Amino acid sequence: MEYLKRTADEHLSLLLASSGAVLIEGPKWCGKTTTAEQHANSTISLQDPDMRDRYQTTIRIKPSLLLAGDTPRLIDEWQEAPVLWDSVRAMVDKRNEFGQFIMTGSNSIDPHKKKEFIKHSGSGRIAKMQMLTMSLHESLESNGRISLKELFNNKDLDIDGITSEMSIEELIFAACRGGWPASLHAKFDKAKLQIAKNYVKTVCSIDVSTIDGIKRNEKVASTILKSYARNISTLAKKNVVYKDTNEHLDGVSQTSFDTYIDALERLFVIQDIEAWSPAIRSASAIRRGLKREFVDPSIAVAALGLSPEALYTDLKTFGFLFECMAIRDLKAYSLSLGGTISYYHDRYDLEADAVLHLEDGRYALIEFKLGSREIEEGAEHLKEIKRLVQEHNTTEKQIKLREPDLLMVITGGEMAYTRPDGVKIIPLACLKD
Repeated sequence: MEYLKRTADEHLSLLLASSGAVLIEGPKWCGKTTTAEQHANSTISLQDPDMRDRYQTTIRIKPSLLLAGDTPRLIDEWQEAPVLWDSVRAMVDKRNEFGQFIMTGSNSIDPHKKKEFIKHSGSGRIAKMQMLTMSLHESLESNGRISLKELFNNKDLDIDGITSEMSIEELIFAACRGGWPASLHAKFDKAKLQIAKNYVKTVCSIDVSTIDGIKRNEKVASTILKSYARNISTLAKKNVVYKDTNEHLDGVSQTSFDTYIDALERLFVIQDIEAWSPAIRSASAIRRGLKREFVDPSIAVAALGLSPEALYTDLKTFGFLFECMAIRDLKAYSLSLGGTISYYHDRYDLEADAVLHLEDGRYALIEFKLGSREIEEGAEHLKEIKRLVQEHNTTEKQIKLREPDLLMVITGGEMAYTRPDGVKIIPLACLKD
């Protein structure tokens, strides 16, 4: 099968050129190994059933033997042998060369194993990067006529008249199918949609238990995922999700619930968004809870048993899924820029669905709107936040806030344009990195 270029490729090349080793983390099936293989000259897969016993014997006797091979050497699913972390770090020190190893992992290491096996942080030797499921541009669905990087570098970039080639029905299908690379190679639509269902089934029946060796109940895991999905892209508090879980499955303790959530986070299934809290309101006015998100919108679709046909007549629900999909894509497009995502919301209901921060301090205020009727409200919110920042800077002489570099409303509509007030209206299916 043809390899589709990922936004992670460029960033991985940079990290290999500047670090002795690189750790790629992310959810299962998102393409970590396939991408790593494009950059590696030798590979060892610790989950290979034919070799597992031999590998474990070698690890007990002399783990450094597994590091021998052409570089960069890929160590796939390294968390199967946590002791290799220190071996990699030591070998990087010994060779004193960049680009020696690539490590991949589908879950963050068990804290207990970390204390037992890992003695050094790897700081300065092992760089980390996260991979996501495929963005719309990576799956060749966004036409990529508007570059996020160019938008930041040129505020006057002419986007007027650029149009999306994805209909709302196609956006809905893309969210239901998700960005799983395997889904792009399935031969018919029902099979494409089944990939996400298989993923959720595997997470609930196997992965939540194997991540730390603690047996967990598949039905409980499935119910928690459904409850989380019902609150996707909202500021629902954890106890709200917990109560919703117990309404559908009585008897789950708060402690047990927390361990399931922790497992889902370490498997990179759940990826909540933190609040941005600039000093433009009183501290008590700004909401600081987490916005509930999955790494891919298809997880929520599969957990709730939804279908594209059901969402065609329920655009309100799709609006929440659209936000999850847009956040996934923005993370991918801003990877090489050191992008991170937060949100802003205060008790006056002034909000920015997302705040995209770059590592050099620049940032964009963003609203997600499916159709044209909501664009005006979204634009007004963004302008008001910018006004509050400007007002803060007129009174604050010591610590001034940077004004937003971009105001964007990302839509499911067809046409891109810049409003007279400078707010950029951009279809999601026109964006790229």
